[in-house]
Amino acid sequence: MPGYHAVHLTEDPARRIVWEAVARHLAAYVPPEAAVLEVGAGYCDWINHVRAARRVAVDIWPEFPVFAAPGVEPVVLDVSRDLRSLGASSFDVVLASNVLEHFPPAVAATVVGGVADVLRGGGRFVVVQPNFRYAWRQYFDDYTHQSIFTDVSLPTLLRAHGFRILEVRPKFLPYSMRGARVPITSFLVRAYLRSPFKPMAGQMLVVAARD
Repeated sequence: MPGYHAVHLTEDPARRIVWEAVARHLAAYVPPEAAVLEVGAGYCDWINHVRAARRVAVDIWPEFPVFAAPGVEPVVLDVSRDLRSLGASSFDVVLASNVLEHFPPAVAATVVGGVADVLRGGGRFVVVQPNFRYAWRQYFDDYTHQSIFTDVSLPTLLRAHGFRILEVRPKFLPYSMRGARVPITSFLVRAYLRSPFKPMAGQMLVVAARD
């Protein structure tokens, strides 16, 4: 029986273009000497393009390690249970893209707590996440979505686990790249990220620091 990645989240070369641009755009939050962890890394499109001294990717999908670039350490684990096995205060930055909405609310809170544990003091949690406020029409087209987050509720969840909010951008990226009306190029993605106008935006950016 085909799984989630074969049916809903298929590999797409355009995704690599987008995440390379995102990694460059958010590089100020990732010092080059940092130890960086991406949770729910999937095809590793984000972590593969991050420049850092150490890069670790985790996902429950057994096949994901084949997508990790040289220098990225892939670890197959369940972030809802085993994140703390990576070691307390082991990372300077944790990245998460389209992860928390796949868990029931209580479990999503557990994941956030695990992120807080593996981050060093002052470490940053960088989250790119569907924003239900702007993506409500498509939000449940993904049959694995279980929790709703907005640009208000997600920062509140992070504060409840000891994070200090550094930045919130309610509109950051389009909800999906499927059906794009123009070819997805690095130039266009970089221009979109810099622009104050965000047509079709459905994903938010939240950056928080662990005190």
